[in-house]
Amino acid sequence: GLSLRMLSAGNRVFFGQFMKGRDCSELRASSLFENFRIEQFGNAEFIKGNPSRDDISRAEKGLLRMKEVLDSGLYDMVVFDEVNRAVHIGLLAAGEVLRVVDGKPDATEVILTGRSAPQEIIDRADLVTEMKEIKHYYNAGVMSRVGIED
Repeated sequence: GLSLRMLSAGNRVFFGQFMKGRDCSELRASSLFENFRIEQFGNAEFIKGNPSRDDISRAEKGLLRMKEVLDSGLYDMVVFDEVNRAVHIGLLAAGEVLRVVDGKPDATEVILTGRSAPQEIIDRADLVTEMKEIKHYYNAGVMSRVGIED
């Protein structure tokens, strides 16, 4: 929602996905909005159990890329999609993420998304919203659908 608002206001948005590395509908947004750039830093498979060395390496490279993006000053908003989840499962450390965020230009909005945000990130944030699952159709056997989850 915030990304769409920024784009509609004529601003530039970079969207870095930490937990995805597969084809999904949101990747097509770059062809719809010239001021939108999206990159993925995850594997094609959902991480179950302990992350592999490759999962961790991809997340670390993704964090370095996000630092480059912030340092460039080219974007009005930079979204670290699912980075809180990446920290929660051990792909990244909260302190490393915060060090990257600390280097942002003053005029750049930074959004960190994902469930299970660590307290260290919550304490530093200006706005925290919690999304809580009450009921999910997946539990009734409905698999992911294009345009909804993919």
